Amino acid sequence: MSTDLAADLTRRTERSPREVLALGFFLVCAGLSVLTTLGIVLVLVRESATFFAETAPLVGFEGPSVPIVDFITGTTWSPVSTGEFGVVPLVIDTLVIVAGSAVIALPLGLATAIYLSEYASPALRSYLKPALEILAGVPTVIYGFFALTYITPALGSVFPEITFFNALSASIVVGIMIIPMVSSISEDAMSAVPDELREAGYGMGATKFDVSVGVVVPASVSGIASSYILALSRAIGETMAVALAAGATPNMPAAELARASLPILGDVAVPLPQIYLEPILPMTGAMVQLLTGDITGGGVAYRSLFAIGITLFVITLAMNVISDLIARRYREEYR
Repeated sequence: MSTDLAADLTRRTERSPREVLALGFFLVCAGLSVLTTLGIVLVLVRESATFFAETAPLVGFEGPSVPIVDFITGTTWSPVSTGEFGVVPLVIDTLVIVAGSAVIALPLGLATAIYLSEYASPALRSYLKPALEILAGVPTVIYGFFALTYITPALGSVFPEITFFNALSASIVVGIMIIPMVSSISEDAMSAVPDELREAGYGMGATKFDVSVGVVVPASVSGIASSYILALSRAIGETMAVALAAGATPNMPAAELARASLPILGDVAVPLPQIYLEPILPMTGAMVQLLTGDITGGGVAYRSLFAIGITLFVITLAMNVISDLIARRYREEYR
């Protein structure tokens, strides 16, 4: 009996030519993915090194460069007019978009995930989830035109002083864009929660709502937190929708609240920073502006593209690492 078992195990461990071919194909695909990522990182590091005065000599570049401290701490971004390359307003404008989109996407995405996981029937879920994920397949330039055509005019009826290009419209459209990512990943995490936990809650007299928010959501918090961070990483890197809707003016936030003209309450202040009603220039928008502008290839303004790119890369990499750490720290394993 033991001899037959050993022979069976030997046959199972021997790979057929087809399996070897499939293994080689998948290995090549994985290797190409890694090499592509490494290539992007190397290009960003090398080209951005020529932009910074401290590292340009190390890569053999003799042209004009910008000190790293001036780039990181500078509060003026004017690469063509005055040659100032302070990235602080670009980072702040990017965070303005991220904060605005988070207010929209995170609660709506979580509520949608709770409905799909706990309330929707299997038949209804099979239609709703693919329909929701279609939003992720719409070209981002379409979202930008949607913001200019519909969202901005609607906001103008509430905020008369809003400009044609503004951060609020861009935040809303980016928030709509990342809802599918939040809802899909969160719903998958909730669906992985064992039914025994739900049944235990019902056995103690809990309602459907109590089980959903008191049992299922805490049990899937690692997946929900990961979906939040990944969605915000997508918001940071969004380009075309933001470039179309937000404008191209670097803006530092002022300590003022916006005022809304409501028919019943009149002209009232709302807890909305004034910067959301004005044009801004996030990092991705600055890169588009430089690429489509009149700059010299190989010049300091051109090389600032890679400096912004490496800044975006570091921010998104940090957020992805945080997402992975949260998922590992709070992951629940059910046996």
